[in-house]
Amino acid sequence: MMFVNFRLIRKWQLVQLITTCLVLSVVMLWWERLDGTVVSHMKSYSYRYLLNNVNFNNSFTISREEARKFSDHQYLINHRHKCADRDVLLLLFVKSSPENIERRQAIRSTWGNETYIERTLGVTVKVLFALGLDPQPQQRKKLQQNLLRENQSHQDLIQQDFIDTFHNLTIKLLLQIGWTHTYCSHARFFMSADDDIFVHMPNLVRYLQKADRKGVQDFWIGRVHRGAPPIRRKDSKYYVSQEMYPWSLYPDYTPGAGYVVSRDVASKVYQASRTLNASLYIDDVFMGICASAMGISPKEHVFFSGEGKAPYHHCIYNQMMTSHGHVKDIYELWRNATDPEVRKVSSGFLGMLYCTLVKVKLLCKPYFFNTYPCKAAFL
Repeated sequence: MMFVNFRLIRKWQLVQLITTCLVLSVVMLWWERLDGTVVSHMKSYSYRYLLNNVNFNNSFTISREEARKFSDHQYLINHRHKCADRDVLLLLFVKSSPENIERRQAIRSTWGNETYIERTLGVTVKVLFALGLDPQPQQRKKLQQNLLRENQSHQDLIQQDFIDTFHNLTIKLLLQIGWTHTYCSHARFFMSADDDIFVHMPNLVRYLQKADRKGVQDFWIGRVHRGAPPIRRKDSKYYVSQEMYPWSLYPDYTPGAGYVVSRDVASKVYQASRTLNASLYIDDVFMGICASAMGISPKEHVFFSGEGKAPYHHCIYNQMMTSHGHVKDIYELWRNATDPEVRKVSSGFLGMLYCTLVKVKLLCKPYFFNTYPCKAAFL
């Protein structure tokens, strides 16, 4: 009898041990995810005082004449009257390379189709492509002729005479905010995006219309990087030297893959850029520096994917704003994401419950997954 009891006790202890291990595994999993969020916020708020004391207005300030060298580029292709419509909800600039004609055409045929947006969504959205010159001199002339023909057909290219490379992305940002200030300052929102991004335009338009009705100001949304350190490894594409940026953390910023600001923020960023050193070639960080100098901080929107690609599922499409890394699949994604059946899937209590469970499975991964965060599953 004692032997049986001993075996029962050992069996019970084994069950306890297994249960404890499972509980600890779950706690560690969620703590890791929580820790990433909490630590990033602690970095953000802990260093906000230090960053404010850095005062980019002083530390990065140069004369207007020096600053003009970064933005003083001639227009090779321009459309001064693109925003002649007085009622423009959104001006959307897509950063594109001269050779990416297929990407531009895909955007025009799907989410960036201005005619579709106006007829279906009832608002005016202007879509433009920001370009520089091809970096290869031997193919530049032929490619430029192709760009002129493309522009003649679509009237949506804005090109300046800087060399279009990764290290000139900040110059391309200056093109966008400078053009916006000069030719489209009345647009209620401004968006910057990469040419391999997917924008769920119906969802975005509804969201911006709601924000516009509230009369929002200091509005800047996207996937927020908080307390991110500069990369000091010289073999990295994103290497930034101590001389270029001497501080240990960047101000909060949104990845350049896709973010939206309100009209007042676009204006303030433009004003800040006129006296700040734009030699820092990471454009989204420079945007953060300009905004920080004007006292503006970005706000996280969980359905902006930053650098990541969102999962393919109707329950995701229902709330999707952006997804990054789409080239070959953009037509299929556009058809699926805007299918009228999408909204029916999550309608009603059972539909909402079903989609919550699906999103938990897709988004709450036990490893880093650079797309929508786990908390998006419960929204």
